[in-house]
Amino acid sequence: MRRPLISYLPDWTLDWLEIIVPGVQILLILLVAWVLQHMLRRLVNRAGEHYQLPMELTMPLKGFLRWTIMIAALMLVLERLGVSATVLWTAFTGFATVGAVAFFAAWSVLSNLFCAFLIFTVGPFRRGDTIELLDTAEKPGARGRVIDINLLYTTLEDSNAGSAGTLLQIPNALIFQRVVRRWKGGEPARPATPETPAVQAATETLAS
Repeated sequence: MRRPLISYLPDWTLDWLEIIVPGVQILLILLVAWVLQHMLRRLVNRAGEHYQLPMELTMPLKGFLRWTIMIAALMLVLERLGVSATVLWTAFTGFATVGAVAFFAAWSVLSNLFCAFLIFTVGPFRRGDTIELLDTAEKPGARGRVIDINLLYTTLEDSNAGSAGTLLQIPNALIFQRVVRRWKGGEPARPATPETPAVQAATETLAS
């Protein structure tokens, strides 16, 4: 029966192996985490260029991925350093619980962030379009030209008469709860207002 290779090494090398092997494993963990973070950052950048996503959306996404990889790598490094798996699992579940509570507490904000992501990727409308939010298909609602889309609000320039310069900030989540009427490229032509008989008579008198 063949003896293991480590049995041929001097006794003084065994102490060094107990340090070198975990050290090499930690370096490999950090290297894999760095490569994975670099690849995901490039993937997010390419997706942002392809779908024309704003930096207000891609920057938080890259930050979330970076911190997720860093925390996972830290837990693996602590495990290689001898920290108990039970302690790590308890810490992880504790952070997960706090994160879940914070998630539900900030649900309205997070829903707007998610709807902003859908607006940028699906493209139900773009900047420069005119949209109108309707409670039903017949009842008119907020209407205006889209001048800005951020992570929380879609800003419209109000198209109602007498509201020149008025801006409407609509939460992104509200847009997906309403019927949206869209005109590409700007304000649609408004139908001419029918003249009253008195105005018609005055016009005919002036013309004659």
